[in-house]
Amino acid sequence: MTSGASQQAQQNWRYCGGQIKLWREEAGVARQALADEAGYDYEYVKSMECGRRRPTLRLLQVADQMCGARGKLAAGHEFLKPEPFPARSQEYMGIEAEAIAVHDYSLGLVPGLLQTKEYAHGLISESCPPLDDETVEERVGARLARQEALTRRTKTVYGFVIYEAALRTEVGGRDVMRRQLLHLLAVGALRNVSVQVLPFGKCGGLALNGSFILLETVEHDRFAYVEGPETSVLHADADKVSVLAQVHGMIRMDALGVEESAAFIRKVAE
Repeated sequence: MTSGASQQAQQNWRYCGGQIKLWREEAGVARQALADEAGYDYEYVKSMECGRRRPTLRLLQVADQMCGARGKLAAGHEFLKPEPFPARSQEYMGIEAEAIAVHDYSLGLVPGLLQTKEYAHGLISESCPPLDDETVEERVGARLARQEALTRRTKTVYGFVIYEAALRTEVGGRDVMRRQLLHLLAVGALRNVSVQVLPFGKCGGLALNGSFILLETVEHDRFAYVEGPETSVLHADADKVSVLAQVHGMIRMDALGVEESAAFIRKVAE
């Protein structure tokens, strides 16, 4: 999402929050009463009315009913739908959707394109600061929708190298993780997808520097995407992309082959 789109979203939050406050005061409804009816904390409602948080569908519906707005407040939800992806990853998602080659190296987590619904929900719901339930569900759904490309875009090459730590981090608990590992095996069987494991002890310092993704478009433009906890960078500079491509090549040489990797994943799952 561009900064302009982000600013527009913030303006929409402030406008809808302001409308809730205006209707509430006109109807003589106390903020505490609205909070109690909606099942929210007083300060949480205050933040939504002031535009610091996105007003939720529930708050809009409860306020609409309590203030006799006859649908006028609830209608504002159409302009407040959560973004399916964090703002910092919007540009990357657009390129990924059209790429002819995607090579992903993941250090600590299973790549988004390979995550099960339970695994994705476990990760996204633990965001800090916490996301509201609607945003969590929207982002989980968007992540799963991205994965349809693996079977729909059969001419696109998807290569994944996953560091062993990502296979042993129990996101969502043992059962969720076991199903996630079995899902890796199923997706890895697709003819346009390869899944390789980089075991402990086989990687050099380069592999521990962090995750990144290499992309190639139909016009043969090349990009590198590096995502961190707070910031993400999409590199188009040829020199920077080349360096990361070389790093990826070295990591891939140390990784197990596809068949060895499948056996390794199966063993961890068991």
